[in-house]
Amino acid sequence: MIAQFGRGDLSMTRRGFTLIELVIVVAIVAILVAGLMPLAELANQRAKEQDLRVALRDIRAAIDAYKQAVDEGRVAKKADESGYPPSLEALAGGVGNEKDPEKRNIYFLRRIPRDPFFPDAETPAEKTWGLRSYESPPDEPREGKDVFDVYSLSTGKGLNGVPYKRW
Repeated sequence: MIAQFGRGDLSMTRRGFTLIELVIVVAIVAILVAGLMPLAELANQRAKEQDLRVALRDIRAAIDAYKQAVDEGRVAKKADESGYPPSLEALAGGVGNEKDPEKRNIYFLRRIPRDPFFPDAETPAEKTWGLRSYESPPDEPREGKDVFDVYSLSTGKGLNGVPYKRW
């Protein structure tokens, strides 16, 4: 005997999901999202650390290029100066080329990069860095008449355990 099912018999046909199935799916998705959040935060910190490395490398290379230009006589230097730039703005703003008859500016940076860990986005980029003068010791950096090095003002530590200030 062959059983026939009509449209009125809903016991054998299913339409949609049950409430329990929906709750289980939502719970699984919530668990997956909760597991991905720390990974997203870690990826964000890694990206900021990479930006910090690049910014420090660019600024330090520009400081070294400025010092080399002074040593080559392309940038004027007074007798009581160290030969390092007086400020970060001098790297991006340009200085006159003493060997060029037209005294066109030499630019060492296109723009001053921001410290990616500095909390205030409204602060100018040159104010987001700690500055170390040529006369200050490496373990106690202080500002002075020139910019010998820069460091992050962040109090945090990198994924490698080294404080950002020491990078």
